Amino acid sequence: MNNPTPHDRVVADQGGTPDTTLPIVVYALHLAGIITGGLTSLIAVVMAYVYRGKGPAWLDEHYRYQIRTFWIALLYFAVSGLLTLVVIGFLTWLAAVVWLVIRCVKGLKALNERRAPDDVDTWLF
Repeated sequence: MNNPTPHDRVVADQGGTPDTTLPIVVYALHLAGIITGGLTSLIAVVMAYVYRGKGPAWLDEHYRYQIRTFWIALLYFAVSGLLTLVVIGFLTWLAAVVWLVIRCVKGLKALNERRAPDDVDTWLF
């Protein structure tokens, strides 16, 4: 049997579910990173690192998902940047953008349903 953490007790004492505003902001910053060249994604990953471990397990899984999304996206976009030298990088960059959007939408959907995202450890969606 799991013992509730102090934060779980505070949430229970407040009589509600944990605030999901911050994870929503992190997902939005990841999406804005498409336009800002990744600057807002960098802010998002710092926020996810700071706030992980401070909520219920399903919410912590969102932060873990967001952190993994940042590092995998960094790899995908770096490879795409290198591949632009042989023209195919533009297609892989587009695929990386689609991948990022799908991952963020899936995360937001799971967050809205107050559950952990599916397949947190996957490299795909």
